[in-house]
Amino acid sequence: MLTEMVDHVVGIDPDRDWITAAVLEAGTAGVVATGRFPANAVGYRDVVAWADEYSTDTERAWAIEGTASYGRGLTAALGRCGEWVIEFDRAKEKPAKDGSKTDELDAIGAGRETLGRAKLASPRAHQGLREALRVHAVARDTAVRARTAAINELKAFVVTADDTLRSELRGLRTPALVKRCAGFRHSTNRSVDQACTRAAMRAVAQRITHLNEEITIHQQALTGLVDQAAPQLVAEIGIGPITAAAFYIAWSHPGRCRNEAAYARLAGASPIPVTSGQTQQRHRLNRRGDRQLNKALHQVAVTRLRCHPPTQAYKKRRSSEGKTDREIRRCLKRYIARKVWRLLEHQTPPETAT
Repeated sequence: MLTEMVDHVVGIDPDRDWITAAVLEAGTAGVVATGRFPANAVGYRDVVAWADEYSTDTERAWAIEGTASYGRGLTAALGRCGEWVIEFDRAKEKPAKDGSKTDELDAIGAGRETLGRAKLASPRAHQGLREALRVHAVARDTAVRARTAAINELKAFVVTADDTLRSELRGLRTPALVKRCAGFRHSTNRSVDQACTRAAMRAVAQRITHLNEEITIHQQALTGLVDQAAPQLVAEIGIGPITAAAFYIAWSHPGRCRNEAAYARLAGASPIPVTSGQTQQRHRLNRRGDRQLNKALHQVAVTRLRCHPPTQAYKKRRSSEGKTDREIRRCLKRYIARKVWRLLEHQTPPETAT
């Protein structure tokens, strides 16, 4: 337990502009002091100096809520100072019955609940190859969603266009449709509604073309970064640069996931038993965890089921045992999570080794 490892815990509730801190005694969970500091470099230095007045840097831990969002800056600053930072994901205890809630109460609650936990989460790395992969992955995912929305918008224009234009574009596949619409030219011989429809479709098609180029740039960057960070992943069947980047981003650094079971739980691929009464040896779908990581596991499982003979043989064997296709995919995702964690944890990338 954390109470046996440190003398004090500093609970942090970060906001966009402020960070609220509370120093608690580890043995009694009593509040020693509270403070409020600006969420900038000066405030980060001030909160560390303030904590030094009530605790010793080698005998304390920081419980920060939102280490990947508003608490990101403070987490990175404390990491550079060599402080022990614990990620406080979400409160399990309900708020007060009267609904009272303040930043100070949230900071105290983060510290007290962290003291009562047996499993302590380590925050993700905010620098190096992991951060480089994250920014490109986020930008690519955003561009993919925008491209999908633009394609749907373009196809909706085709449905509502006049008969002549609709007959001209009907039957074209998406790449050909985008190319044709992007080449529309302005003409004064058409009615105002036809001219504006073509102008709008040209703008949307050009947007799709630009998004395609942006997605290609991000994919090329991810491929190069994955080759540096985890080339052992892309050597596996069914794992490409995009899924490998998702695996590495969730894993972050050695020791964050204490074992392969913790990594599977992070991915939402760990089985949830539902044994009760006459229902035995059944499991429920796990809908928690990192959904991007779960999506990557699903993509690899589907790819292996399509083109990997050993996986196809496994499916045939499990089907003969009475497993459904969904249950087989869940078993495969659990196996892939185990394999990925071992490849990442026991084959240290060059940058991490230094």
